[in-house]
Amino acid sequence: MSAVLAWKSSHLDDCDHEQIALQMTEHARGLACDVHRHALRLPERDGRRALAEVVLGDAERILAEPLEATAACVQDRARLIRALYARLDRLVAAFDPPA
Repeated sequence: MSAVLAWKSSHLDDCDHEQIALQMTEHARGLACDVHRHALRLPERDGRRALAEVVLGDAERILAEPLEATAACVQDRARLIRALYARLDRLVAAFDPPA
């Protein structure tokens, strides 16, 4: 993912961009489900849940956009995955027992 985000130009064919974007889209959907499931375990007024809902709203908007066979589309999906992982990490930490 970091490599994709570092692209200045990808030099890949459109079909390769499309395939990568498809794979990243499915990965992002799975992560969004995990984030949603963890967020629901928190109280409604918990700030961590509210932030998760913001990230999930962004995910819904981005994933609803049609795929394009471009490096920009792949990078958008990579940024979304990074944001979902960051939120998931924080939600998982909310349920870890204190050390």
